[in-house]
Amino acid sequence: MCRLALKTANEPFSPFDVLQAMEAMQEGYDGSGLGLLLRGMEFADFKYETKNPILSGIAHTEKALHRLNTFMQDKGFDLKYDHEFDIDAASIEAKDRHKYFLRVYKLPASWSSFNEEQVESELMMTRLALRRDGESNDNDLTVFSFWPDVAMIKEVGWPLGVGEALGLDAGRIKSRICMAQGRQNTNWGINLYACHPFFIQGIGTMTNGENTAFIPIRDWLTGTHFPGYIGYQSDSEVFAHILHYVIKQLKLPLEAYKHVITPLKTEELIEHPQGEFLRGLRDVCRRLIIDGPNCVMASLPDETSMLVMDAKKLRPATIGGKPGEWAMASEMCGVDAMIPDRDRSLDFMPMREHTIIVPPDRQEFQIWSQFDQFPLPQAA
Repeated sequence: MCRLALKTANEPFSPFDVLQAMEAMQEGYDGSGLGLLLRGMEFADFKYETKNPILSGIAHTEKALHRLNTFMQDKGFDLKYDHEFDIDAASIEAKDRHKYFLRVYKLPASWSSFNEEQVESELMMTRLALRRDGESNDNDLTVFSFWPDVAMIKEVGWPLGVGEALGLDAGRIKSRICMAQGRQNTNWGINLYACHPFFIQGIGTMTNGENTAFIPIRDWLTGTHFPGYIGYQSDSEVFAHILHYVIKQLKLPLEAYKHVITPLKTEELIEHPQGEFLRGLRDVCRRLIIDGPNCVMASLPDETSMLVMDAKKLRPATIGGKPGEWAMASEMCGVDAMIPDRDRSLDFMPMREHTIIVPPDRQEFQIWSQFDQFPLPQAA
């Protein structure tokens, strides 16, 4: 079993705040790994411009780092900042870590005429090319993300110990959103690409649970032939790709995600004011229906955060906080660790029909029900 923690705040904070929440929930996972997604970045020794993408990953050998440097230079990327972690190597379980990197690049001049969609596609394809390069060289290069204002860190070990070993308690890296998951993919074997959170074109998700419908979902997604729908070392990676498919390809609002992964029953849709559309959506996306139990937390490029769970509700979660600062966690003690000075009477545990949304202004969280209407695109 995993444990999840997400904090979102108007003022940037240290990821170590969230790691302390993971420590509070330590009895719920095995301490085999840590995955972090940071969004809304701030570096102590560099003035970051949010338009510039950040490359996150690990070069396991000096040769891999050299290939990475050559690749980025040949593509026209100008290195603006290379974060140096304060590493306690003796405290890191894995011994093939030549360099952890969070690198800020300026986009190639040749991209100046690209529109937003083209830039997003090229950033994804660059990440995938680097991933393939590592995989074809004995997995000596691991790349987690390449996107503006997003950094990812993944490692084997106890979350708090990994954070301390990488110097995350020093406050040199801060963000407005931090997503943390505290377990490696021990069902299938250790693989850093299998460690949550998962990321694709600005969309990040992490999951607590099991997805026994993984194979048909994976096959359906790969059948779309979208280049980013690859990997799947974990059965939970499909949650990120389904969210991407709903928002980026179907161009539906965030509320539609719940209708795709856990649609209402036919008798419920008959009574729904948008029932005809939702029945059609369910039929088209039938292969994307999950089989839980699952709890999913997510964040989007505009810094919206989301929490949903399936109908079985056997992987609960709680949200709590105050205007400008909210936290989601698998257990109440995790929320307590992140935002202790909140009004606990406002805490909420979503039920099977709910989607919890924290908008970018973070003034309050929204409780949306599948039985409610939501805005549809004009073409729909």
